[in-house]
Amino acid sequence: MLSIEKYAAIDIGSNAVRLLISNIIEETGKPAKFKKNSLVRVPIRLGADVFLSNKISDANKERMVDTMLAFRLLMKSHKVKKYKACATSAMRESENGKEVVDTIFKEAGIKIDIIDGEEEAKIIAATDLNKFINPTKTYLYVDVGGGSTEFTVISNGIQKASKSFKIGTVRLLNNMVKDDAWGKLEKWIKNHTSEYHKIRVLGSGGNINKIFKVSGKAIGKPLTYFYLTSYYKTLQSYTYEERITELELNQDRADVIIPAMRIYLSAMKWSKSKHIYVPKIGLSDGIIKSIYYDTVSSNTQ
Repeated sequence: MLSIEKYAAIDIGSNAVRLLISNIIEETGKPAKFKKNSLVRVPIRLGADVFLSNKISDANKERMVDTMLAFRLLMKSHKVKKYKACATSAMRESENGKEVVDTIFKEAGIKIDIIDGEEEAKIIAATDLNKFINPTKTYLYVDVGGGSTEFTVISNGIQKASKSFKIGTVRLLNNMVKDDAWGKLEKWIKNHTSEYHKIRVLGSGGNINKIFKVSGKAIGKPLTYFYLTSYYKTLQSYTYEERITELELNQDRADVIIPAMRIYLSAMKWSKSKHIYVPKIGLSDGIIKSIYYDTVSSNTQ
């Protein structure tokens, strides 16, 4: 007996808004399979508003309503059974975040949950990481966002520690991360990884996915610290405009990719890791699995 249903995850981040629609395939006597069906990304940089003025602008509020209306129609067309929309760093720090959420629900019919950093890390940890890790090894999972970065230490298949830091690409672009914040992150990483002989970093987020694609590496193969450092220097040698015209990066990727690399390289340096693996999973994937296993609340279309 074969059953296929569609679930959707909406990830409202500081740099972009995403809609992931996945097929949930159930077959008698076999574990459920999760297959990505459609992914839509809209570059609404809420963090640029919130981290500078503490509120979401009227222009981006209107864009958010239009985007959620479009997402609702897409979910309807796909016949999505359940969905969950999560807003992270920018929305939770905005003075008018709740007002924007209420407006979106009223005008677009999409219910949004504003989640804290710890819940975000927990949902991310619910992804299919077990498919990408060796249960006998130790990993530092690094999920870089626009407003915050989530770090999780996994050893022998068990989550040992997890923490969210307000160090993200949009904050770094606007010079909003002080040395003290970097110091606390360095201390946390060293404290939670020093007892292990060898650490492998797992990188998550649009920027590391792009870097991995550019590298031409085969799926499952890691990027080296040397490669990342070299590419970091290459990106810095180009102007923002040149990164768009010559390196063919999208305009909303061409600026944040450099601070993102700084975070990944710092994590590798402080954990003494020589390799970073890129499983291409994140919050949206975690939301889908959490809906299926009923570990979070969800909504019906």
